[in-house]
Amino acid sequence: MGKQELRYAAKVSLDKPAAEQACLHNRWHPDVPSCGTIKNNEVVKIECVDWTGGQIANSDSADDVKNVDLTRVHYLTGPFEIETAEPGDVLLVEIQDVQPLQGQPWGFTGVFDKSNGGGFLDEIYPKAAKAIWDFEGIFCSSRHIPGVRFAGLIHPGILGCAPSPEILAEWNRREGELISAYSHLDRDVALPPQPKNVHAGSASDDIKEKVGREGARTIPGRPEHGGNCDIKNLSRGSKVYLPVHVKGAKFSVGDLHFSQGDGEISFCGAIEMAGVITIKFTVMKDGMAQLGMKSPIYIPGPVEPQFGPGRYIYFEGFSVDEHGKQHYMDATVAYRQTSLRVIEYLRRYGYDDYQIYLLLSCAPVQGHVAGIVDIPNACTTMGLPVDIFDFDISPGTPAKKMDMGSCAYASD
Repeated sequence: MGKQELRYAAKVSLDKPAAEQACLHNRWHPDVPSCGTIKNNEVVKIECVDWTGGQIANSDSADDVKNVDLTRVHYLTGPFEIETAEPGDVLLVEIQDVQPLQGQPWGFTGVFDKSNGGGFLDEIYPKAAKAIWDFEGIFCSSRHIPGVRFAGLIHPGILGCAPSPEILAEWNRREGELISAYSHLDRDVALPPQPKNVHAGSASDDIKEKVGREGARTIPGRPEHGGNCDIKNLSRGSKVYLPVHVKGAKFSVGDLHFSQGDGEISFCGAIEMAGVITIKFTVMKDGMAQLGMKSPIYIPGPVEPQFGPGRYIYFEGFSVDEHGKQHYMDATVAYRQTSLRVIEYLRRYGYDDYQIYLLLSCAPVQGHVAGIVDIPNACTTMGLPVDIFDFDISPGTPAKKMDMGSCAYASD
């Protein structure tokens, strides 16, 4: 007798606007209605749209990236009620598989315009750019970044359970204080609740209005539940332990990535895709107390692109910025400098800076905090796998400048 086929807990449509699909939502709030029930210890398949809800096209223009509507993003599939889950429990999420949707065998990486989202290096690279990646089984390649091919470490960027009303109020309080304290800066430091383009699944108009007024944006991860953590090693075989704060857990997932580098530095920096994820759910009763849990825990799976220890080139960065200013133990400044060192290195082969910026966001680079003990400089590193290139990039081989084409740019 054959093994019983897994059921789909939710399916999505690529032909229907995300905001019209009842199994999707784009805010964290305990009152978003559940779109289905999953048994304790059940394994199910869950389909997801890409994080922009289909706003980005398979094209050679980055106008769609430049003009993306950031009030209509991070469409998550769910929330799902997990039977027997209660506040104080832990939800064990075992990721058994993640695949692109059959009808969309491609993904995208973007650099957002500084005036609309920006990114890690937007002071230096303020313009919108894009690369389209075609999937070939476990591998991907791009017409916009030639000479590169690598296996994807496919994973969800976002998974988490709904906050309680008290936790949601705490998120809004502390992020509101941050916004107020840094109101003098010419950039967003956090995103407050935004009623515009709120989508709360099948919620009534009254609940939808409440979710728009109170609901937390899904852009940042948060310690109480995880959310948008963009951890590239949460791939097949991984186990994620999530705190439960409401009855039924109200689990949601989305923002699937074919591949991502540590840091996802361009903000839209993974290879974003629509896909299907297979998950087993197990409730650990009173798990938060047993584990002393204040934030999620995960165990990575056994699947990862294999590059030997000698098959990376590592670049260093320190807490001294590109203007020569000394910062105190600032790992963010250091990682920016680390990224710039790689861009400068790969520029010698004919790539332009935006192509490299896109590549470092989505290729399987290894980012590490190497040292945070030697005042005043934190030291960070980025390991670039040499085997993703079809030519030799080792330091001992003279660099030959080649015609590397172009990524997609906005029209103005």
